Amino acid sequence: MKEQAAPAAEQRIRVTGERALRVKRETLGIPEQRKHQEKPASPMKGRTKPSGTRERTYRFRFYPTDEQAEQLSKTFGTCRWVYNQGLELRTNGWEQHQVSIGYAETCRALTGWRRAGETSWLQEVSSTVLQQSLRHLDAAYSRFFRGTARYPQRKKKGRARDSATYVRTGFRWFEDPERRGTGLICLAKQSGPLDVRWSRALPAGTHPVKLTVTRDRAGRYFLSVLVEERIDPLPPVVGLDGSAGGPKTVGLDLGLVSLVTLDDGGKVDHPRLLRHYRTRLARLQRQLHRKKRGSKNRAKARRSIARLYARIGDVRKDVLDQLTTRLVRENQVLVVEDLDIESLKRDRPGMHRRLRARLNEAISDAGWGELLRQLAYKAEWYGRTLVVVSRYFPSTQLCSTCHTGSGPKDLSVRVWTCAGCAAVHDRDVNAAVNLRKEGLRLYRLVAESLPTGKVPPPVIRAADLAECSSAA
Repeated sequence: MKEQAAPAAEQRIRVTGERALRVKRETLGIPEQRKHQEKPASPMKGRTKPSGTRERTYRFRFYPTDEQAEQLSKTFGTCRWVYNQGLELRTNGWEQHQVSIGYAETCRALTGWRRAGETSWLQEVSSTVLQQSLRHLDAAYSRFFRGTARYPQRKKKGRARDSATYVRTGFRWFEDPERRGTGLICLAKQSGPLDVRWSRALPAGTHPVKLTVTRDRAGRYFLSVLVEERIDPLPPVVGLDGSAGGPKTVGLDLGLVSLVTLDDGGKVDHPRLLRHYRTRLARLQRQLHRKKRGSKNRAKARRSIARLYARIGDVRKDVLDQLTTRLVRENQVLVVEDLDIESLKRDRPGMHRRLRARLNEAISDAGWGELLRQLAYKAEWYGRTLVVVSRYFPSTQLCSTCHTGSGPKDLSVRVWTCAGCAAVHDRDVNAAVNLRKEGLRLYRLVAESLPTGKVPPPVIRAADLAECSSAA
């Protein structure tokens, strides 16, 4: 029903003006805007970032006291309740009355909820945290209207991630003068500071812009600190091969046999973490199945599984983080293929069910999406360029020596011989070489079209270039 809201919205006529205000006030219970009504309207002044700075998030683990954990648990539940109430208000407002409700109206409704007797417990949580929950709802609606996400769904306890966002008015920061970049953080509605394990220091002299407190399935608490930092780009890397004087370019072929294959023949082994912990996961799952639903022993078994999955996720992210950092430091242009990961995991006619499940598990375990995400933002940070070649480019079908097409090949074919020049190719290395050549062609195409002194954008997508050429 919610997913069909977009086509239904095109057929209904939106109610505006005095009638919409009356519906919001009398039917939906949204208070009127009374604050500063007598003052002349003036444009809001947003806080601007200092020039040359970027937003960067540092993540730390902290250990709350029993009192802090209880208050945070109450905050997580309240944020989830406010999000669901705002979603219900906006959905009913449109489906029943054809009235569009935005963030400002939901904030005024939140004020009414906090003043009502039956929901006065909302006052036990900072209002800024609840307003940020409504901002997240508004951002979810924006993604839906842009067509990049589904209609917002209700958050369920135990399913949705427990998180709360604090803006500058919702916490206090005291920097340690002896250890710059570390200090004490006190959240709103809490008396004592958090016991944060500062694994690394924040940029000295900076004040955190925003804090996000999260609790994962394993019961661990994390603090994500958003700061505005000046990140200096790395020096350019010039190629030493036939393209002397040009940018050093590397082609990356993502696969399952090897996680990443470079065009020079180098390969990065697949960690295969799910296969490594498969026996232990199966044992814990069997123990969970034998526990009675709703019992404390079942909750303990679920936490054990969650801790193991958390360890797998941490190891995978650390491996990808080190790999992407090394690739970005050693190369100026990085070329990858635009992968449709979701379509790769769909049902394949004729493939056995268990074989298909193992293949989908291997694709999920590889973490291709996380790898591409890290390459994109690190290329932007450090002055590199990531070229994303079209997914329809036949990188595995072309001979990298004579460019003769050999047709599609089964995944079991790892080595093949070209019928045109009799060259013997490794499937992944040949694909990486073809990606490098195609990516370098796209990079030069963009670089030559720019004015003198302009540098290419951090991410170049072949799909965007095709749209620009067709529009021209």
